[in-house]
Amino acid sequence: MGFTSGSSAGMRSSFGSGFWFLVFFCAAFLRSGEGFYLPGSYPHQYIVGSDLSVKVNSLTSIETEIPFRYYSLPFCRPREGIKDSAENLGELLMGDRIENSPYLFKMFTNETNVFVCQMNSLSTDDFNLLKKRIDEMYQVNVILENLPAIRYTKKDDFVLRWTGYPIGVKASNNAYYVFNHLKFNVLVHKYEETNVAKVVGSTGDAADVIQTSEKSRSGKAGWMVVGFEVVPCSVLHNPEKTKNLKMYDKYPAKIQCDPTTVAMKVNENQPIAFTYEVTFIESDIKWPSRWDAYLKMEGAKVHWFSILNSLMVIAFLAGIVLVILLRTVRRDLNRYEELDKESQAQMNEELSGWKLVVGDVFRAPSHPMLLCVMVGDGVQILGMAVVTIFFAALGFMSPASRGTLVTGMLFFYLILGIAAGYVAVRMWKTIKGGDHSGWVAVSWRVACFFPGIAFLILTTLNFLLWGSHSTGAIPISLFIVLLLLWFCISLPLTLAGGFLGAKASHIEFPVRTNQIPREIPQQKYPSWLLVIGAGTLPFGTLFIELFFIMSSLWMGRVYYVFGFLLIVMILLVVVCAEVSLVLTYMHLCVEDWQWWWKSFFSSGSVAIYIFLYSINYLIFDLKSLSGPVSATLYLGYSLFMVTAIMLATGRRRTSFWFIVAAKHRRRLVFFGARPPRNRRGEGGFVCAKAADSSTAPHIATDSSTAPHSAADSFTAPHSAGDSFTTPHTASKSHLLLRSPATTAESSDHR
Repeated sequence: MGFTSGSSAGMRSSFGSGFWFLVFFCAAFLRSGEGFYLPGSYPHQYIVGSDLSVKVNSLTSIETEIPFRYYSLPFCRPREGIKDSAENLGELLMGDRIENSPYLFKMFTNETNVFVCQMNSLSTDDFNLLKKRIDEMYQVNVILENLPAIRYTKKDDFVLRWTGYPIGVKASNNAYYVFNHLKFNVLVHKYEETNVAKVVGSTGDAADVIQTSEKSRSGKAGWMVVGFEVVPCSVLHNPEKTKNLKMYDKYPAKIQCDPTTVAMKVNENQPIAFTYEVTFIESDIKWPSRWDAYLKMEGAKVHWFSILNSLMVIAFLAGIVLVILLRTVRRDLNRYEELDKESQAQMNEELSGWKLVVGDVFRAPSHPMLLCVMVGDGVQILGMAVVTIFFAALGFMSPASRGTLVTGMLFFYLILGIAAGYVAVRMWKTIKGGDHSGWVAVSWRVACFFPGIAFLILTTLNFLLWGSHSTGAIPISLFIVLLLLWFCISLPLTLAGGFLGAKASHIEFPVRTNQIPREIPQQKYPSWLLVIGAGTLPFGTLFIELFFIMSSLWMGRVYYVFGFLLIVMILLVVVCAEVSLVLTYMHLCVEDWQWWWKSFFSSGSVAIYIFLYSINYLIFDLKSLSGPVSATLYLGYSLFMVTAIMLATGRRRTSFWFIVAAKHRRRLVFFGARPPRNRRGEGGFVCAKAADSSTAPHIATDSSTAPHSAADSFTAPHSAGDSFTTPHTASKSHLLLRSPATTAESSDHR
């Protein structure tokens, strides 16, 4: 490994102290907690007769992808008025509006024929709106103890699971029917201290964590809600029997709930009565397993196939990289070092390919500030994605905690602004040869580039949602909060990271850059065609997992296999790095030294294929999506997503380190150019025209001024004004390496 004994001892000491610190931290954590619950996952215990409140969420539809408030339709309202439940930032951004409902249960108390209310005489507007929502297949989402109501239907020999229930149906005779009677089944499990102890890993104090009432502490058995099911029915009520009933009174006749038949036809100026019944069923389902009905992983083999496919792509690219590094480059270096000086000079005249661009490969790219900004934003987005998925895989952002995933993404994005500023400014300083002037402008642009794009897209889409009176529209107050988070947290952290990047030492280039750019030979095919085609390899590693993510976003399915997603994310980063490296080498082989932007987009072009896949998903999987507003929303959010992916997958840094990589301890290798040693162990080089070495002007560096490392490797500082010139003629110019004696002879000749 090349470590000295002292460094090895230091590493062993650091590892040992770190290991014991980790052991001490784990022991202290387990001793102090003795048992813990993940956020939003602690159980509630209820005694028989305790009140259970049912809540309602926004109306949703896979036909329009535009959510609406539950009480935008003529439904019964709670007696105490409509109240919003406590919501986090993620819920608001996702369009969730959780409110109280008129449905009220009592623990382990079965009730039937419970009258809720009667909506008198549907107005024309309410009638038309109700029919429109039924045509658009909107679903009602009810929640009990943080569990969405689940509905089971049979199709052939299969049992299908749905969350929520439809508002109504349209019959074959074009008549509309509404589901006005709900049959709830609540699955409960008796509280047992031993079971909870198994859940939390505790032996005695776990019961103190559970929220209990005073009566439950007195010794009465408590119950926990472990399941919530709903069966919607359309029942025709007698208006004469309901006109004198009050909320929660008993309907005088027995209600038969048959989900296969409909009876309550929706007509203008006709009243609609709403009723419900609830049945409590004791279940063997333990409280930690209550989400299994929602999170049954179907198609696990498909996820493993996705990972296996990614591994095959990585192995293929890794083989190409090894061939480039271990066979091509190393073979050329060994051949060059085994030759004497005359043979080396003759070999230099026959150089071709990537060996010819040694004096141009570190030339500053076009629009260097924009490249630095995009690389910095990409680091911020990639870091946010990896950290968020990591915590989600650990269970801290489970579906039981609504909105925590989006909230966590926003939080980590704000914090990682310091990393974005540092990377962008240090890259800017490296390109400028150590000059950090302009780092404030770079930091400002990093803090405003991607957030500005996001703000523009989301504001445009928000106007569409505002016009539709949808709950998906971000309120003005939330817009102000987001702007404050942007300017008060993200921007200062990005500037702080830029300041650290300006103070950090820049990366010195191993060779100087020619003042006159080398002409790039005309290529048979456009180089950007290869760059765009390179995105197919990263896309091949994630397109299977991408289907499940798209289904979760647009089809209302729950996505929770974050462990698979974390593995796919890591594999994607590796594939992008390998693709960027291989494409950079291929461009240099054809003497194309303009590699900076091409290296970034070679892996970032995967965003093009993801956007094309999004269009394919819209046409074939969301073919029922209705209305131009819904299609515009879908394409707008897809554009926002692929922009973030393009920035996150751009892998310029991999190609950069490939080019400046050091080989072995006692020499610095850069595309075959290894300076020979003189009698004092110092290196020098001479740049000359290879056409005629006897008459060509030679520019030699003073070996006494060339800096050297402890490993006797050659390093030349680079700056905009500190460069050397290689004369260009019709013939090719090369970098020739000469000994000090040869340098003296050339000086006498001049």
